[in-house]
Amino acid sequence: MTINMGTTDRTLRLVAGIILIALGLTGVIGWWGIIGVVLVATAAVRVCPAYLPFGLSTLRKK
Repeated sequence: MTINMGTTDRTLRLVAGIILIALGLTGVIGWWGIIGVVLVATAAVRVCPAYLPFGLSTLRKK
């Protein structure tokens, strides 16, 4: 797959994912913390499957 996430998008997803996982593990939001795993995974591989059908990308143009 082609990379379609820029640095800012990747950083925001990573931070939000870690926060959601932590809130889920502490019982604040319960099992909804699983959503954080998806955010961390997409940040790790730098590909957002939701962007693909629409041809979106947050990478800077060269």
